[in-house]
Amino acid sequence: MALIFDTHAHYYDEAFDKDRYELIESLPSLGVGAVVNVSSTISSAHCAIELADKFDYIWAAVGIHPNGVGDANDDDIETIRNLAQKPRVVAIGEIGLDYYYDHPKRDVQLYWFEKLLELAVSLNLPVIVHDREAHEDTLRLLKKYCPCGVVHCFSGSVEMAREVISIGMHIGLGGTVTFKNAKKPVEVAAMLPIERLVLETDAPYLAPTPFRGKRCHSGLIAHTAARIAEIRSMQVDELLKTTFDNACRLFNISI
Repeated sequence: MALIFDTHAHYYDEAFDKDRYELIESLPSLGVGAVVNVSSTISSAHCAIELADKFDYIWAAVGIHPNGVGDANDDDIETIRNLAQKPRVVAIGEIGLDYYYDHPKRDVQLYWFEKLLELAVSLNLPVIVHDREAHEDTLRLLKKYCPCGVVHCFSGSVEMAREVISIGMHIGLGGTVTFKNAKKPVEVAAMLPIERLVLETDAPYLAPTPFRGKRCHSGLIAHTAARIAEIRSMQVDELLKTTFDNACRLFNISI
C-alpha cells in the first residue's frame, strides 16, 4: 500500500499528552510516511520543532492561528522568522482568518494574516492557511500575495477552489469529506485537479467516519483516502501516491 502524507496535524496538543511518543512511533506501522506538525502559537511552534527533530518522518510548520493573534506583537514575527530557518521547518502556518468566533476582531485578524503572508513570501516558504467562514477576505489576500501553500480543511465552494488553484495553491481535504451530510468537500474532491490535492487530518480533530468524534491521528487518513478515491473513481493506492508526491513538492521535502 502507498504511504500516507498527513499535511496537517497537531501532535503537541494536550489530547496526546498521555501517549504522544508511543503514538508517533507507531505511525509508520499504520502506513504513515510523513507528517507536517502545524503550530498555532509560538509555544507550540517550539514543541512542533522538537518533535520534528526527534522523528525523521515529522516536519514542522510555524505560525499563529487567527484566534491567537490578539496577543501577537512584532517580536513574535521575528521569533517566527528565526524559527523558520530551522532545518525541519517547511512552512509558515497555521495562519489565516476565523470569522466563526469573530475573536479577535476581524481587523486584528486581517492585519496579522497580512503580516504573516508577507513573512512567508519573503522567506519563500509555503503557507498553511486556516479559513473558517472568511472565504471572501481569505481569497482577496491570497490573490494579493500569491503565496505557494495550501488552504487546509477546505470548506469553500467549487468556485472558490478554482480561484485558489489558479493562484498556484493546493487544497487540503480531511475527515469532513467522509461525513454523512458533506456536500461542498465532496464536490471539491470530485472536481479538483489531482496535482492540487493534499490529504490531512487536523489531528486530534475531525476524525473521519467511522471514527467521527474520537481522537484523530494520521493513520486514519486511510479512510479519508478511500472516500476520495471512491468519489474520483480511482484506486486508493494511486490517490495516496499522488497526494504524497504532491505534498513532497509543496513542502520541498525529499523522501
